[in-house]
Parts: sequence; C-alpha cells; structure tokens
Amino acid sequence: MSVHRIGLVVPSSNVTVETEMPALLRRHPTSEFSFHSTRMRMHRVSPEELAAMNAQRERCVMEIADAAPEAILYACLVALMVGGPGEHQRVEGAVAEQLATGGSEAIIRSSAGALVEGLRALDAKRIAIVTPYLRPLAEKVVEYLEAEDFAVVDWRALEVADNAEVGCIPGERVMEAARSLDLTDVDAVVLSCCVQMPSLALIDDAEREFGIPVLSAATAGAYSLLRGLGLPVAIDGAGSLLRADVASVPA
Repeated sequence: MSVHRIGLVVPSSNVTVETEMPALLRRHPTSEFSFHSTRMRMHRVSPEELAAMNAQRERCVMEIADAAPEAILYACLVALMVGGPGEHQRVEGAVAEQLATGGSEAIIRSSAGALVEGLRALDAKRIAIVTPYLRPLAEKVVEYLEAEDFAVVDWRALEVADNAEVGCIPGERVMEAARSLDLTDVDAVVLSCCVQMPSLALIDDAEREFGIPVLSAATAGAYSLLRGLGLPVAIDGAGSLLRADVASVPA
C-alpha cells in the first residue's frame, strides 16, 4: 500500500477532526495515511477569536510544512466562511503561494472549500444544514453557501459558543436537529457543518433514514484530500459521497 502524509491545521480546542479524519481514511482500500497537526489558538467561536486565530495561519503553515506533508487541510470551516464569499479560494491561494515560496510541494485544501466541492460532486443544489454555531455565525455560513449557488432550504444552529463543548455535542442532539429540518425537495443534508461537531458515526444511518445524500465537513474534507492526491474515493460506512469510486476498486 502507498503511504501518504497529511498535515492538519486546526484550532487549538479542536479534537474531532483529528479523530474523524484518521478514522475515515483508515478505511481506504489501497492507501495508508499518517496525520500531523499544528494548532492555532482559539477557544470561543466568535468573530474576534476567529480573526485572531486566522492571524496565526502563516506560522502554522510554515510549521506543518517542515513535516513534508503531501497535502494540508486547513480544518476550520467557519473561520473562512465568516470572511465572506470566496474566502476559501483566497486563503487556499495564499497558502499555496506560501508553501511554494518555502519549497513545499504540498497541496492545500480547506474545510470550507471541501464542503463546496463535495456538494458539487453530489450535484446538490438545494441543501439543508446543521451547525453548532451561534445564530449570527450560522447566518454567515448560510450566506456563504448561498453565494456559492446553493439554495439553503432550511438550517439549524445549536448555539454552542465554547469550541470544546462543540466537540462534546451528543449525536442524539445532532440527529434531533436534522430530523426537524424541512427536507422537501432537498438534494443533500450537511449533518455537521463544522469539523469539531462529531457526526461520523451518524452519516450512514442518517442517509438511509432521510433517503438522500448526507455529508459533513469531515467527509467532505476526506473527499477533497483523496481527489487532490489522485486516489480513489472508495470508503464505506460514511455516506454516498465517499463511495464515488467504489465500483472501480478491485475487491
């Protein structure tokens, strides 16, 4: 099996992406992965702390580049979406330039950009989302996705400001919010529009229950990394997005 080194740039209070991403990619049928993280200080999910966290980006990118990863995931969705439409493209471009200047050949992806990529791969136009954020930040996420030409038909904000508490939101609460959504003519559900709110164990069952594609910031991140590395998207048990290439992988 080929082995691929993944760098993660995460908020200091985030623990979920470092749990769910390895759990996802460990299921890959043809490749193995190692994961290496660098952290930006952030505890409360507020515009002020998100801005202060983003200001640490260049240092963190330099640090993780020293580990020579093949791919880097900027793993905080709302930190980019709060910056307004197109922010993931601007940040990914700036990081790519920084990496190239430093002699790194790593590709860069972001959770924000990956979610957009994943929804487009599903050809989803009308979506519903569940977020852990306070309502004003959740509205920013809705506006961001709508600027990317998705119709956000319905959405829920669980209004948890403490990022450590976001990582402890029980699956039952996430599913309760999802079941309260109006899914009439919806093409896909984003069960966790945040890499810190756990949802990996819920994705497959939720997809069967709702009868439409279900994804999360984490599953979209895995999809984007695999596509970026030119690897088959063939992971079971995490929704239809990650089964895109299952038929093409020898059993």
